[in-house]
Amino acid sequence: MEVFKNEEGNLVLSAMVKGIQENKAYLGEVDGLIGDGDHGMNMNKGFSLFEKRFLDGAITFTEGLDELGTILFSEIGGSMGPIYGTIFMDMAAAGEDYEEIGVKELGAMLEAGLHGLQEIVEAQVGDKTLVDTLSPAVDALKEAEKNGLSLKEALQNMKEAAELGKNSTKDMVAKFGRSSRLGERSRGVLDAGATSCYIILNSMADAMAANLS
Repeated sequence: MEVFKNEEGNLVLSAMVKGIQENKAYLGEVDGLIGDGDHGMNMNKGFSLFEKRFLDGAITFTEGLDELGTILFSEIGGSMGPIYGTIFMDMAAAGEDYEEIGVKELGAMLEAGLHGLQEIVEAQVGDKTLVDTLSPAVDALKEAEKNGLSLKEALQNMKEAAELGKNSTKDMVAKFGRSSRLGERSRGVLDAGATSCYIILNSMADAMAANLS
């Protein structure tokens, strides 16, 4: 059975950091269309702080998620810091006892992150938020578990579901955050949070798939 070893966290965490760093300008452009344009800058700040402090040494995936979440929650500006901080810290709490992460375990971790988010923000699928990316990703992993797919297959399905979810936000009207004030004028643009969530999940999935045991 394919699994990712929790102890090899650097491999995935480094890829997540690189994904945000390489898309800093793009995320700023997306956010600037209907928001205040600082999403890329804020996310890059938090992920780069995490890289500087923790990625020189060995760290498990769940330990890294907890440390990353703590930094995002408390040290970056904007509304997305607490949101991503909550997601990552709840993912870490759900997976802290896992030595190996398979389809079931990853699904449980992402689902815990989604539930944690929805305890602080009442966003649902269709509200033009990162929930539109994260929720389909969770569903894809749950479906993959039910159908007995390998982790590599499940990760590919998760990526595809997350991308479809992200792209769906372009045709939505924002219900939360600064962009919600624009009403219909928020339609026609991707949601920045949904976009960064896709980048993170895509980077995570590719790195996991390349380092399975």
